[in-house]
Amino acid sequence: MDDKEFFRAVADRARLSRQEGADLTRATLETLALRLSDGEARDLALELPEPLRVSLKRERREMEIFGPDESIRRVRARTGLSASEADRGVRAVLGTLQEVISRKEFEHAMSQLGKEYAQLVEAAR
Repeated sequence: MDDKEFFRAVADRARLSRQEGADLTRATLETLALRLSDGEARDLALELPEPLRVSLKRERREMEIFGPDESIRRVRARTGLSASEADRGVRAVLGTLQEVISRKEFEHAMSQLGKEYAQLVEAAR
């Protein structure tokens, strides 16, 4: 799957435009990068299309700890989407990630994110 197909899948799942799907994907990946260790963010990036990898890159620092509600708030602030659109969007990005990366890598990322994030993925199905 290339980046445009990824954006389209997210947009379709979240019931948003393709441009909103692209913005939402980048904002969600940037937010997730803050929650993941440097190594995990790097491993996740390697399984994504090249244009999406930049969203997971960050300066080396300790990972931040915050829950899904804060992730959604941050995505909303970055994109200007409504609360419900950002919520659907984060779920859509996580669901699309689950489909396009290896199961092993997805499980590693989810183990760092925690069970609350896993519940977002389950609700996205």
